[in-house]
Amino acid sequence: MAGINKAILIGNLGKDPDLRYTPGGQPVATFSLATSEKWKDKDGNMQDKTEWHNIVVWGRMAELAKEYLAKGRQVYIEGRIQTRSWDDKDGNKRYTTEIVARQMQFLGGRDAGPKDIPAGAPGEAPPVGDISAEDDDLPF
Repeated sequence: MAGINKAILIGNLGKDPDLRYTPGGQPVATFSLATSEKWKDKDGNMQDKTEWHNIVVWGRMAELAKEYLAKGRQVYIEGRIQTRSWDDKDGNKRYTTEIVARQMQFLGGRDAGPKDIPAGAPGEAPPVGDISAEDDDLPF
């Protein structure tokens, strides 16, 4: 039986996306995403916890993330969890766990973040909506 590997997150960017290109020319963007939860403890005091997630976005979606997302902006990410390993310069085995985005949705509207462009301007920001890794011909 096949397994399921799916992560769904809504959070705020901890830094502006970092866009790079592979040697083959494929765009890839990375950024951190914070998700928070709040609850009352047994004494009635409010508690909160923030989890930080490493996000990886490929292709046209990576370029759009760089263009329209910025630190603090809220975004919906749907993707798969992946753990990679490598050897550091001292020969130690290192690991990182990240979410490889398959779908991304900008949240908060046009005035939600510093990267927004006024409506009607050249290069206008895309409408709030889904952007999928499978979308080859995006409407904006």
